[in-house]
Amino acid sequence: MTETPAQPPAGQPAPELFTWEFATDPYPAYAWLREHAPVHRTKLPSGVEAWLVTRYVDAKQALADGRLSKNPAHHDEPAHAKGKTGIPGERKAELMTHLLNIDPPDHTRLRRLVSKAFTPRRVAELAPRVQELTDRLIDGFVEKGEADLIHEFAFPLPIYAICDLLGVPREDQDDFRDWAGMMIRHGGGPRGGVARSVKKMRGYLAELIHRKREELTELPAPGEDLLSGLIRASDHGEHLTENEAAAMAFILLFAGFETTVNLIGNGTYALLTHPEQRQQLQNSLASGRMDLLASGVEELLRYDGPVELATWRFATEPLSIGGQDIAAGDPVLVVLAAADRDPARFDEPDTLDLSRRDNQHLGYGHGIHYCLGAPLARLEGQTALATLLTRLPDLQLAGDSADLRWRGGLIMRGLRTLPVEFAPSGKVRTD
Repeated sequence: MTETPAQPPAGQPAPELFTWEFATDPYPAYAWLREHAPVHRTKLPSGVEAWLVTRYVDAKQALADGRLSKNPAHHDEPAHAKGKTGIPGERKAELMTHLLNIDPPDHTRLRRLVSKAFTPRRVAELAPRVQELTDRLIDGFVEKGEADLIHEFAFPLPIYAICDLLGVPREDQDDFRDWAGMMIRHGGGPRGGVARSVKKMRGYLAELIHRKREELTELPAPGEDLLSGLIRASDHGEHLTENEAAAMAFILLFAGFETTVNLIGNGTYALLTHPEQRQQLQNSLASGRMDLLASGVEELLRYDGPVELATWRFATEPLSIGGQDIAAGDPVLVVLAAADRDPARFDEPDTLDLSRRDNQHLGYGHGIHYCLGAPLARLEGQTALATLLTRLPDLQLAGDSADLRWRGGLIMRGLRTLPVEFAPSGKVRTD
């Protein structure tokens, strides 16, 4: 028997979505949708109409439903919506064949190739470099007594880390930082700036792939970079095209940095506005215990995570989600931020509790598209937060939290800036 979807109360329209006011605190609107219109059709700012899935049980089902394709070719899109369901510029730059846009069997093949870069052993090998980057960035502002933690810390840390993972030479990494900076503005930069940055990145990746293929040794060196590994797999019969290799590098950079920027930014902001929880974590770190840090990062992912909506899915056939009929070709967006505050799944979901144990949040997705880079993001988040709280124990917001602004954008949730202040101190000792 098909469940009848919840109906909004008579005379009560759905709350307005995707405004600047909504971006500041979307959670009341999501609570309304969960209760009254859990699978809700809406027109997005781009003009595309899509279904929003807001309840945890429906979200988890949708994320693993094979009838919801990641391939935009399944979108029954009207002319005005052409090219508006992905990353700006990725179509023209021939960067569409990446993990966020494909289904099995191609998804299975490409994911298997790249998964070797995110094994527990490989991520553990990256830990010293992540710590080195973290300390170096803090060294850059520690003597000032103030900083913008987004631009001076949360943004550059994952950029440099993912560049190291891919094998981008150190002398070229600042170019990647500039391109990524344009991409993360979500309309805050010059018109067409995102597409131009994507095009520049595509050109650089093509050149880098060619250079690495020429320099490839017969046997892989210990800790070989990911791009070289992808080229090696291609040359040994795995049938990875140059476009696929470039698209893979592109999406690992694009998806791998902004999520971590927001994890660090949103997480730090949540700790600074919940002093009792922050103090518990600082006490735990001071005593050498890491258990609260690990569970705390998971809670920060649930409470105000970096990815507000999962990336696009398209119905390949008529189906039902939460009792709501979805037509073939319709776009479906799973609202992770709403599902992770669902009181039907989490006790006191609007309360930040760093020691929360039953915390099967959807912050990194679910099913075959579960975030491949989650182990690295967790490492970066734990290292960044622990080092900030240890080296800057009196860290506090500079100014009123009401003055903070959140970046516009459909998928990600993150602060534009996070001004903080602290007692100036000397640089970390290296002896």
